[in-house]
Amino acid sequence: MVREEFSDDPQQLELLRVCRIGRAQGLKGEVTVQSFTDEPEYRFAPGSVLYTRDGSEEYVVERSRTFKNRWIIKFESINDRDASEAANGLELYGEADDPEDMLEEDAWYPKDLIGLEVRLAEDNGLGLPAGQVVGKVVDVLDGFQSLLKVRLANPVRDAQTGEVIEKSALVPFVDELVPDIDLEAGYLTLDPPGGLIPGL
Repeated sequence: MVREEFSDDPQQLELLRVCRIGRAQGLKGEVTVQSFTDEPEYRFAPGSVLYTRDGSEEYVVERSRTFKNRWIIKFESINDRDASEAANGLELYGEADDPEDMLEEDAWYPKDLIGLEVRLAEDNGLGLPAGQVVGKVVDVLDGFQSLLKVRLANPVRDAQTGEVIEKSALVPFVDELVPDIDLEAGYLTLDPPGGLIPGL
């Protein structure tokens, strides 16, 4: 009798794209990865399990490190350069976290943030009125640091021609700049330094 390794059907997991395996690094199975997560320290911690898109294969992180803004990972199942080269281009996914846990940790998924109204925080460094509407989040760009793409409520126009020259801004998604997020009320607050938001 063959015992199933999983009691849960991995196809039922809600999976989120975490990374794409890149080039081999050295001869012992390490690979570089392109990260799509804003919590790489958690996703790439030793013992973390990542899955192929259909959930049929799992890759367990043996160790990880960063070098020049790149993550380099050794997976338990990849032990030589041939295996690491064969994995090049493979996208790996992680399980979605429990929504209740995420609220406690102030963690968010990009899809939760898109559509939120962007308002100035209280006591913002620009000295402008709290609650002033800056715009709306229209995209979340993932990279080494996540960026919120904000469509400006008041696009910047050329003084001579009146043509719109700036209609959006990119805001680093960090606590210092985005102090509060209220999904139920549909907004987040922004405390931008001068020059970050065109026209402010």
